[in-house]
Amino acid sequence: MSVTVLVGSQWGDEGKGKVVDILSEEYKIVARYQGGANAGHTIRIGEKEFILHLIPSGILREDVTCVIGNGVVLDPEALIHEMEFLRSQNINIEGRLFISHNAHLIMPYHKLLDSIKEEGENKIGTTGKGIGPCYNDKYARRGIRIVDLLNKDELIKKIKLNLKEKNALLKNVYHREELDADKIIEEYLRFDELIDPYVKDTALFLNKAADAGESILFEGAQGALLDVDFGTYPYVTSSNPTAGGASTGTGLPPTKIDKVFGIVKAYTTRVGLGAFPTELNNEVGEKLRKIGAEYGATTGRPRRCGWFDAFLVKYSQTINGITEAALTKLDVLSEFDEIKVCVGYELNGKRLNSFPSDVTRLEQVTPIYETLKGWGSDISDIKEYNDLPSETKDYIEFLEKQTGIYFSIISVGAKRSQTIFR
Repeated sequence: MSVTVLVGSQWGDEGKGKVVDILSEEYKIVARYQGGANAGHTIRIGEKEFILHLIPSGILREDVTCVIGNGVVLDPEALIHEMEFLRSQNINIEGRLFISHNAHLIMPYHKLLDSIKEEGENKIGTTGKGIGPCYNDKYARRGIRIVDLLNKDELIKKIKLNLKEKNALLKNVYHREELDADKIIEEYLRFDELIDPYVKDTALFLNKAADAGESILFEGAQGALLDVDFGTYPYVTSSNPTAGGASTGTGLPPTKIDKVFGIVKAYTTRVGLGAFPTELNNEVGEKLRKIGAEYGATTGRPRRCGWFDAFLVKYSQTINGITEAALTKLDVLSEFDEIKVCVGYELNGKRLNSFPSDVTRLEQVTPIYETLKGWGSDISDIKEYNDLPSETKDYIEFLEKQTGIYFSIISVGAKRSQTIFR
């Protein structure tokens, strides 16, 4: 049995939903450790498509227990909608879903303030789901947690205190209508009744499970290059999608983690603003977007597309400790005669030795490419690695050499069945 952290190794949208679904067959517990409803994980089973934002993808396996950890910021409306959707698909969640009592709640004012900020000049391309403002309140020590729902008087006090400040901001700075405290209080007390059976001390639960030898898979949202500490700041998320976030986001110490497993897309995409050295603002980028259906699961926004950036993924491998990974969406490259891979950056005529995480330098770099031959044939029905075209295997092995990551899983389509194991 093992405890594994699964991380997106680029800017998110690497296909974590499908891979978690596949891997969860081997795990008893799947736990989400950061982010919120700003992330969308898409899983296709047969002809059905499931898009989950908060509940771990492992919920689709009937013998898997799922945990939403303390590091997640929880939108009650999104969670209830997701629970109702799963029930409508005859997926039982009773006794299989646990939510940390220490998880922070996204409030209506978080979403409103997030949306207002994205209308201004200093927008960074967030989803407007209230994630950043909620984390702001968490670290300012004025956040509202699930455990606060247990004490009605204290909850009312905290909401009214927070709303006094937020309403002053809405009225005097943004010239917007103030929010009704009583309406919010009523809404969150009703939410408490709906989720009460699922609330648990998940840190204790996970530690007991690990000590008993249970297999646990930690599921991160977004990607490593969106990490608030190690990503392309300030165009990042407000939490730590990197492997280190698994411990702080669940309460399971690093000494109990056995492996870090990465998810790597066979090309590069990004949603929102920020530097993107290999971005293709031409017909090639549009072709990648069209074939790969590169539109956000949460917002529907078109993703920016570019060639594989091995220099970036090598940096991700370093900060996460990835030794093994799944390579996803390889089938998308089947229609390209030539495929480029970025193997390094130049800045002011000099080749860089390390990845520049400051956005100013990253915007100025010139990618150094190597060109590989495409395979020009459909690989979406291939089941064995040795049956792949030689050019496809050359591409995979070139990426492994450049990144230091072994690709033990190759995804050649969106369905469970379109997966090659090495």
